[in-house]
Amino acid sequence: MDNKKERIIHAAMEVFTEKGIEKTKVSDIVKKAGIAQGTFYIYFSSKLSVVPSIAEVMVEKTLDEIMRTVNKSDSFSNQMKDLIDAVFSVTKEYRQIFALVYAGLAATEYLQEWEALYSPYYTWMSKFLSDAKEAGTLRENLDPDQTAVLLIDLIESAAEQTFLYSHGDKDMEAIKKKEVWEFSLYGLGVQK
Repeated sequence: MDNKKERIIHAAMEVFTEKGIEKTKVSDIVKKAGIAQGTFYIYFSSKLSVVPSIAEVMVEKTLDEIMRTVNKSDSFSNQMKDLIDAVFSVTKEYRQIFALVYAGLAATEYLQEWEALYSPYYTWMSKFLSDAKEAGTLRENLDPDQTAVLLIDLIESAAEQTFLYSHGDKDMEAIKKKEVWEFSLYGLGVQK
């Protein structure tokens, strides 16, 4: 990604967080990014057209955190726990950005871009599940591609419920993580 586009995306994240999407103007974003308004329009057609790029940044952050956190030499069960912890951690840290992304995508025609934005994440999860299935850790009839999408949705939804729609108290966070972990292991048919 080129430097100016990246600056616009990060400036938009900051300004959207400060002012909200509705009150933000393109002029606010370019001022924060330190670029000319015309430069903004080289990359984006409107303030809302930046939202999918913000979503892409959040997917990258989530994947980076998963790769940093999940210990590949650990048991599958512990890797799942680490994966869930990573998603919850990123959602908690960037809860305002996630809330903005969902509001922004829902308010635009960009919702159909979701699959493409999530493609690297789905691919990683599918391989993670395929490797475990091939090792005999997961049930034989598991479809890694479809299950990857369901599992990501489950984990993210639980994290969002904890941090976006409630106050995210510690007990609720721990309970949700444990339930998602146990539900996932059961649904994946993890062989102990």
